[in-house]
Amino acid sequence: MTTVRLPLFPLNSVLFPGLVLPLNIFEERYRAMMRELLKTPEDEPRRFAVVTIRDGHEVAPSAQGMPDGTPVPERGPAAGFGDDPLKAFHSVGCVADAATIRERADGTFEVLATGTTRVRLVSVDASGAFLTAELEELEESPGDEAGALAEGVLRAFRQYQKRLAGARERSLATGAELPDEPAVVSYLVAAAMMLDTPSKQRLLQAPDTASRLREELTLLRTETAIIRNLPSLPASELTRGPTSLN
Repeated sequence: MTTVRLPLFPLNSVLFPGLVLPLNIFEERYRAMMRELLKTPEDEPRRFAVVTIRDGHEVAPSAQGMPDGTPVPERGPAAGFGDDPLKAFHSVGCVADAATIRERADGTFEVLATGTTRVRLVSVDASGAFLTAELEELEESPGDEAGALAEGVLRAFRQYQKRLAGARERSLATGAELPDEPAVVSYLVAAAMMLDTPSKQRLLQAPDTASRLREELTLLRTETAIIRNLPSLPASELTRGPTSLN
């Protein structure tokens, strides 16, 4: 098993390969991470791993304690993730490549990264200024009939988009060309659908592209039928995740 060690950034959302991830960094542990990444030459990838939080807090709790009201902020790289951070995270995540890391005057950071490769979490190290992890890179296997499934998913996704546009009472943008490579289709659709975090996590960790596409086809048909009965839905960009407030 080939592994790699990278800084670890836990989020309450799922990052997929190809998805753009904007981050607003203000906690010291993540500031330290960005300062370390900035030491990497600009012509080399500035990589960190994003994992979805199973049990814990994206931002370390800092509210007043009970019952005396004394502030008891949690500190340290594993703050908010319990005694064993490995158990706090889903086992499959995604490597992110930070194209932009911009430090503001107040020491916070504005970051724009893109998901690249799926990884499996092997171990978590909380001994430094920020979490690091040993990760196994996961290959993306096509599976059986991935090409045909991708065509079906794209048809269903276009219908889903039309239903969303109708539910939002807005016109459907048709300028962007949708991809036809099965793995790219599977990730784009997984990122773009209005699903809860556990559903997106299941799609991320699907054993192969065909399995992911099969599940997406079922979800698209179900969600499209549901949207008919909903008065409105929030907008979403296809390749950009929500900005994380760290």
